[in-house]
Parts: sequence; C-alpha cells; structure tokens
Amino acid sequence: MNKKSFVFSLFAMILMAEKLHAQDPHFSQFFVSPLTLNPAYTGKFNGSYRFSGNYKKQWPTVNNAFTTSTAAIDFSILDHALPENDTWGIGLIAVNDQSGNKILNNAFYTLSTAYSKTLDEDGMHQLTIGFQGTYASKRLDVSGADFEDELTALGFTGITTEAFSNSPFSVNYLDVNTGFMYALSTTGENSFYVGGSVYHVNRPSESFNGGNYLLNTRTTVHGGTYFPLGKNSFFHASIMHQVQGAARETIAGGTFSYNLSASYDDPLEVYAGAWYRMGDALIPYLGIEVAHFRIGVSYDINTSTLRPASFSRGGTELSIIYVNPFIDRLKRKINCPKF
Repeated sequence: MNKKSFVFSLFAMILMAEKLHAQDPHFSQFFVSPLTLNPAYTGKFNGSYRFSGNYKKQWPTVNNAFTTSTAAIDFSILDHALPENDTWGIGLIAVNDQSGNKILNNAFYTLSTAYSKTLDEDGMHQLTIGFQGTYASKRLDVSGADFEDELTALGFTGITTEAFSNSPFSVNYLDVNTGFMYALSTTGENSFYVGGSVYHVNRPSESFNGGNYLLNTRTTVHGGTYFPLGKNSFFHASIMHQVQGAARETIAGGTFSYNLSASYDDPLEVYAGAWYRMGDALIPYLGIEVAHFRIGVSYDINTSTLRPASFSRGGTELSIIYVNPFIDRLKRKINCPKF
C-alpha cells in the first residue's frame, strides 16, 4: 500500500467533514506578507506603490503537502486631498493554495483598503483601520487519490465505493476581513507598532457536500519594532499570535540588517536572523535589499513530532517586496513599519 496516497486520501475525507476546523494559508515570513496578515497595512509604506510576492512549499517529502503563493500590489490615493501625513491605501491580492498534491485547490481574490490617521503634528503617532473583501473559490478533486476499499492482494484496483469519489467538488463564497494598527516613533528613525485583525468576520458557509459548515474566524494579534544599532545597522523584531478554531500559532524572532551603501534613499542592505514557531519549527532567514527590491529566503527546520514523516524537512519560503520611490517628494509618510 502506498502510504503517501493513503495519508492524503484520509486528508481529503477529513476536509469534507462537517466539523472541520480549517486553518488559512499562512507564511513563516508573515512580516513580509503584509496584506495577508492585516488589512491595516494597505498603503502603509514610504513610496508611490508596493508589490509583494510570497511562495512557500511545506513538507515536500509528504507528497507535496502544501504549496502556497501570493501576489499583491497596493498604493495610496488622494495624497494631496487628505490632511498632511494621513494616508488612504488601496490594494489587490491574489492567493493560490494547493494541498495534498493538488487534491485541494484554493484561490482567493481580495480588494483591500485602509485609512491611516496621524494623531499628532509630527506624524509620530498613527492609527490605521483597514477592511478587505474577498472572493474565494475552492475545488476538491480526489480522483487521483487511493482509498482503503481499493486495496486488494494485487494492489489498488482503482475502483472505490466512496460516494464522494465522483469529484471534483467546488464551493465559492464572499468573505470580509478587518484590522487595525497603532504605530509610534520616538525619534523618526525607529518604529514600534502593534495591531490586530479578524478574518472571515461574516463566517461564510463552506462545505463540499451541501452542509452548513461555517468557516471559523481567524483572529491575529501582532507587533514589532525596528531601531538603529549604529550608523548603518538596524535590528528588526516581530511577533505574531493567531487563533482559528482549534488551531493556534505563535511566531517570534528578529533580524539584523546592515546597509553596505550607507544611503537611505538607495540602500544596499543585507539581513540575517531567525524566527521560531512555538512547538513546531526554527526558521532561519536571510535577505538582501537592492534597487528598492527586498528578497528573502527562509527554511522551516521541523522540530515537532512530525519529523519522522517529514524527514526533518519543513518548508522553503521565498519573498519579494518592491517599493517604488516617491515621485512627489513633498508627500512623504513617516513612521511606517518596515518589513
């Protein structure tokens, strides 16, 4: 019997259960996937527009368990019509998530917006509130899976009595997310921020077999800081805790950066650090920022009880952020979290 096929046959059947406590696609590098972490990050950066992309392949030894990718763009609007240092951001996000060697395919298309209000004359204190609307499309195709009743003395017959083997099944729904963030700077060169978000506020119905399973909300609290250590070096730290149904996740860590070009407007910066997902994985991180691109790579070193199945191989993750510099230098937001 092919153990991998059986594992994911079981996985597919679990996905169809009415009482499933599902967990959303997520990244170890949550700090460089701003629009999937909190809608309040929309448009909150120093530049005219920002592009971000992420790719993660988790547990590749377990028959391509999870593969997730995102692409997002956000920008500010009405810059000259708003009060000084206030920002109104708009963004678009696309997420694709595949589970069990493409047995389950998820696609999410999101419109995001956020308004950032300056609370003082210098812009050192800012409060941001954001909202998102998402169209979700999920497709379950178990035609390539092997079920227990297919197993005979000669191997798998390819014939099953399972009623849901006549896939694919699909479900589509609309979703609503919201979030807030407060950011504080004491010198103009540092930043301290804390935020929270709630995804699936409307709890849409999600079932492949005509039931009425309501998607669990995902509640996240997060925070972070960056501050200079010397003339050209910084320390960045962040923490995130999220809860969705029975699933919980806490990640904390940080990275050191050094600007080799000694230029703020056109940096050549290198990053090295690590995060830790409690009870699950150590996540070393390396990155470089050049020509307004920041590229990062991390690897989940599995430390949980899944190590025998994963052969201690967690997941490789890549990220990229490009921030286009301001065209209008007179309109410059300050105290923005830097990812």
